[in-house]
Amino acid sequence: MIYPAPCWLPGGHLQTIYPAKCIVKPAVAYRRERWDTADGDFIDLDFVDGKTGQPFIVMFHGLEGSSDSHYARALMAHIAGLGWSGAVVHFRGCSGELNHAPRFYHSGDAREIDWILRRLAPHARTRGAGKFYAVGVSLGGNALLRWLGESQHQAEIVDAACAISAPLDLAGGGAALSRGFNMLYTRIFLQTLKPKCLDKLKQFPGLFDRDAMMNARDLYAFDNVVTAPLHGYLNTDDYWHRASAKYVLDDITVPTLVLNARNDPFLPAQYLPASAAAAITLEQPAHGGHVGFTIGAPFGKLNWLPQRMVSFLQTA
Repeated sequence: MIYPAPCWLPGGHLQTIYPAKCIVKPAVAYRRERWDTADGDFIDLDFVDGKTGQPFIVMFHGLEGSSDSHYARALMAHIAGLGWSGAVVHFRGCSGELNHAPRFYHSGDAREIDWILRRLAPHARTRGAGKFYAVGVSLGGNALLRWLGESQHQAEIVDAACAISAPLDLAGGGAALSRGFNMLYTRIFLQTLKPKCLDKLKQFPGLFDRDAMMNARDLYAFDNVVTAPLHGYLNTDDYWHRASAKYVLDDITVPTLVLNARNDPFLPAQYLPASAAAAITLEQPAHGGHVGFTIGAPFGKLNWLPQRMVSFLQTA
């Protein structure tokens, strides 16, 4: 499927912002479950219950995303129409309630992805799912690719996967988000991350430097104070290097679609891979923005991306 970029929506920024903010999201009837974690925390999952014998698809959202994100609602509404089942996994602290442990989530969270998928796979099979698929978007896409690459053949509990607009090179993407118009996206992320961090400090006083966190003006500074040390990395440089999915693309054995628009403001085209493992399908259309891929006129629709993912998964 070739992405048909609408002529009335030019450029990576408009193609990123418009679908996220201006297109009406489809309604989805979610059923929520809360799972306890081994470290005394919890995660929340929002399920769509389909027909027995149909595929099950799990989605991992992007930075500060949720089951209400435009891409999540679009995919879950689409699969509900097909009779499939699915779940949107909320990373810790992203379901509307602060998590309990002294950690959040991050781009290289392969261990978290692993235990979730290994619990979900038998759940899906018990419900009669014919196939079990995994999809990750943006940060969630990078984390999913890290799990696929680190697990190699052990990841074949998943029949196929998709990574959409994943920041494959975290250093390259982080640098892009630290300059020019892209600082708008950084400010939006920090507007939700910082209040969560203040609440986390109420739970765990002294967990990190409050003033340094509040003074962070870009993701490099924020990750240096919060994300990296909370999740076992030395600093931002160590985190961005060790968590980048580009280093494991040659190790993936599960059929996987890696879709990145070349005008994505979050990851400039020069950082996109030219090759990967035989199991990977690299798609890099000229247009689409960051998790955008709007189609149609006059007001646009969100259904190209769900259709592309389902088309790939069905034929993988």
